[in-house]
Amino acid sequence: QVQLVESGGGLVQAGGSLRLSCAASGRTFSSYAMGWFRQAPGKERDFVAAISWSGSSTYYTDSVKGRFTISRDNAKNTVYLQMNKLKPEDTAVYYCAADLWGLGSNNRDVYDYWGKGTQVTVSS
Repeated sequence: QVQLVESGGGLVQAGGSLRLSCAASGRTFSSYAMGWFRQAPGKERDFVAAISWSGSSTYYTDSVKGRFTISRDNAKNTVYLQMNKLKPEDTAVYYCAADLWGLGSNNRDVYDYWGKGTQVTVSS
């Protein structure tokens, strides 16, 4: 069992920044990959970024490349999503997820555990 708790969401103006955190517990954090997804109202939950268990490999959806950075601190059992140059279209609930068996993926079906999400709202 893995428990995931997101934090750091909020309201920000376009062009601003936020840093999301996801605290994990229950299993050895450094043994599994992590991902961030987001879901806007009326839309599917979409991939944002993923990171391998060691942090050596990262993956991003095209729309956030150059603006968002995923990272992890295995000593703190935490994964981060630094979001810069935010746009109104980034508005969504952001979820972190744990991939216990892979290296990180853009496929939400491979993730085994999910947090409850944190709201990010970007005003224009």
